[in-house]
Amino acid sequence: MAEKPTLVKCLVWDLDNTVWDGTLLEDPTVELFPGIHDTIVELDSRGVLHSVSSKNDHDLAWKRLEDLGLAEYFVHPQIGWGRKSDAVKLIAERLNFAETAVAFIDDLPTERAEVNYHAPDIRCYPAEQAAELTALPEFSPEIVTVDARRRREMYQASFRRDAEKDTFSGPDEEFLRTLDLVMEIKRADQEDISRVEELTLRTSQMNATGVHYSDAALRALLVDPDHEVLTVNLTDRFGPHGAVGVLLLERHADLWHLKLLATSCRVVTFGAGAVILNWLIDQAARSGAHLVADFRRTERNRMMDIAYRFAGFADDPCACQAVLGEPAGEGVQRLHLVADRREGPTTMRLDSPELAAAAPEKDAVARG
Repeated sequence: MAEKPTLVKCLVWDLDNTVWDGTLLEDPTVELFPGIHDTIVELDSRGVLHSVSSKNDHDLAWKRLEDLGLAEYFVHPQIGWGRKSDAVKLIAERLNFAETAVAFIDDLPTERAEVNYHAPDIRCYPAEQAAELTALPEFSPEIVTVDARRRREMYQASFRRDAEKDTFSGPDEEFLRTLDLVMEIKRADQEDISRVEELTLRTSQMNATGVHYSDAALRALLVDPDHEVLTVNLTDRFGPHGAVGVLLLERHADLWHLKLLATSCRVVTFGAGAVILNWLIDQAARSGAHLVADFRRTERNRMMDIAYRFAGFADDPCACQAVLGEPAGEGVQRLHLVADRREGPTTMRLDSPELAAAAPEKDAVARG
């Protein structure tokens, strides 16, 4: 079976002779090519962000996009006279996306070649292929979640949040308190599973193992009394961040095995990973259990490595791990922690279940 292509998270558009028919500086009344509006709206509804890399006068181009009803769909537009590869790489950086998740479309082969040369991981498409993009697998997630449909709005809210932070003069912790953050950790239900699978597919920087759990595998674990599938949602006064994390936990008598932890890159600056780990460690301590976390080091998940180490996980061997089978996935190592009680977060309200109070029946027998 052919491997699924990496989904595109952001499509960067050239404007002249790609989005509209003609060159704006020669004809200020240029009109959209047929089907362009529908393509942009459809991809937006699937959770694909749009941006612009165009050699143009910024104010004129942006005004024309507004007149054509498209400006609201573009995030971090780069309209000017610099190299397009620099613009596309800057867009990926500002969105915190890997370049493998970014695509670029332009009518000129020379511009596509320039982007390919300086950013070879970015997929490039000729302008004449614009109408076909919605049919390509890399633009077609199997399931479009609620969060995916509102992804652009969530990113735009994050830009407003960032702008307010730039004007805030106090410490970062004090700013976080002004956001009225609320984190909800909950047991996943059937409706949550598609968002959980999407997080495991889309998140690379804050994914502990990179192991993908299919929709069917996750649904099977929902009814397994030894497993907990947990989702993390975050909101603040600017609006919902959506589903920002997932935990997959297997519980043994004296050991809790964290098979997967993935959090959205969007919430790194809020310390979401530390809040989740401290909550889980405290829950394990209440149950008198050790914690073992699966981890596979990659070039992109160094922040997750730091989060685990800062929380106290180490490579120390422990006899408790004898109950575990082989790690799932090549290169997966196991980090160990003797759980201790942890204080709750000071920058947000945390709503969460009591895992220690719901130990599996086999654990109660083993402890008896």
